[in-house]
Amino acid sequence: MHRRILAPGVFAAASLLLAIPASAASYSPGAPGIGDPYYPYYGNGGYDVSHYDLRLQYQPATDELAGTATILARTTQDLSSFDLDFLLDVSEVRVNGAQAAFATSGQHELVITPKTPLAKDTPITVVVRYSGVPSTKNAYGFDTWHRTPDGAVAADEPESAWWWFPSNDHPLDKATYDVSVAVPDGTQVISNGLLQSTSSKLGWTRWNWRQNKPQATYLATLAVGKFDITTSTSESGVPVVNAYSKDLGDNDGAARASVERTGELVDWLSGYFGPYPFSSAGGYVPNTTTGYALETQTRVYYSPKQFANGANTSVVVHELAHQWYGDDVSLKGWKDIWINEGFARYAQWLWSEHEGEGTTQELADYVYASHPADDAFWTVKPGDPGPDDQFDIAVYDRGALAVQELRNAVGDDAFFAILKGWPKEHAYGNASVADFEAYAEKVSGKSLGSLFDAWLFEPTKPATPALKAVGVVAQPKSWKQIEATNYVH
Repeated sequence: MHRRILAPGVFAAASLLLAIPASAASYSPGAPGIGDPYYPYYGNGGYDVSHYDLRLQYQPATDELAGTATILARTTQDLSSFDLDFLLDVSEVRVNGAQAAFATSGQHELVITPKTPLAKDTPITVVVRYSGVPSTKNAYGFDTWHRTPDGAVAADEPESAWWWFPSNDHPLDKATYDVSVAVPDGTQVISNGLLQSTSSKLGWTRWNWRQNKPQATYLATLAVGKFDITTSTSESGVPVVNAYSKDLGDNDGAARASVERTGELVDWLSGYFGPYPFSSAGGYVPNTTTGYALETQTRVYYSPKQFANGANTSVVVHELAHQWYGDDVSLKGWKDIWINEGFARYAQWLWSEHEGEGTTQELADYVYASHPADDAFWTVKPGDPGPDDQFDIAVYDRGALAVQELRNAVGDDAFFAILKGWPKEHAYGNASVADFEAYAEKVSGKSLGSLFDAWLFEPTKPATPALKAVGVVAQPKSWKQIEATNYVH
């Protein structure tokens, strides 16, 4: 049951609804969810966003965030009202310049009722003024806003936007971004894309970042703190921006020894996946206590814990592979997570082979032999794991096994054509596991339904002549470094 909670503006909303003429009776509210069965109330129906312009101010000492979001969108139905996903306190909403009524609903919905109903295919500009302390907000028993000793970080999956900007929070609705944040002088702001400018006035410095390619909302990131920012250009010409908290302590050297190889690794991955799809690459390592990394578009988030045992290029390869598989081509629904994680894991196997620390086949043999037939590992279906197992290790390792089995079935020429062609086929868009199967069949000329069923959808250990099924299989040298990334998400 989705219970609506009254908030300032709700009575005005009721008045506006009563004032709608009979000719507008066909107008209806946009759905409170985009239709994803894993997360029924994530995203929204009735409109499609093209751009987010966020102009904010943040005070690290008190965790106070305030500002204005301007959202450019187009209606996809006749709308009487529509939702945004958001948790902070809203003071004003305007739609196409006119004040709109608003109310809260459920745990994370902001319901907006424009002054007049909106016809289908109408361009709309939504302005939301808001403020709040993100660390005091939670939904469904969790929060994704992470305080640090000198600021905060927004980075999480499958959601993090609600804590810092109103949005249509589902990968199906990708948009471009301008993120402008003022912070006290001496503090830095990190976000996606390229830094356009900075300016200082009256003790505050404003940082202006731009993401000029479509980006899913969960891939938008914000980090505020005291950072050492490094810039470089990869050999192929990709600008690289990295940032490290100045208080990483003993993890500082290992973090830099890993993340500073971003340009090299982007160029190496381009050989498999095609040209890098974005205006910049890079990563940042804030002083957080989280244990995961996340492929936030162009500016990967890494926890210091990734480098507690020394440098780990494997985790950098994993997150950078997502820039093609997950960021450039995003999933249609969260059940399609295999396309993100199976291929990012397989990229680590390719890196292992490149480094002479175990071939992809040796890694596949080891994983296959390590899980007996009665292991619960085989009950997780990477092609549709369910929300509780969305990031189970089987999605990664069984998912990578499926990729290796595809390679063995179609041969290297077709396999590497698929690997490189897929990001181009669906560039800056969305695709499903079914779409990938159809594409692989088109490129290879082979029927692959039984292979995909066995490796992605059957809750049993597949039988295969291609992998070692009996005996002891030696652990590849790269395994410890790969295993250290098992729970990066």
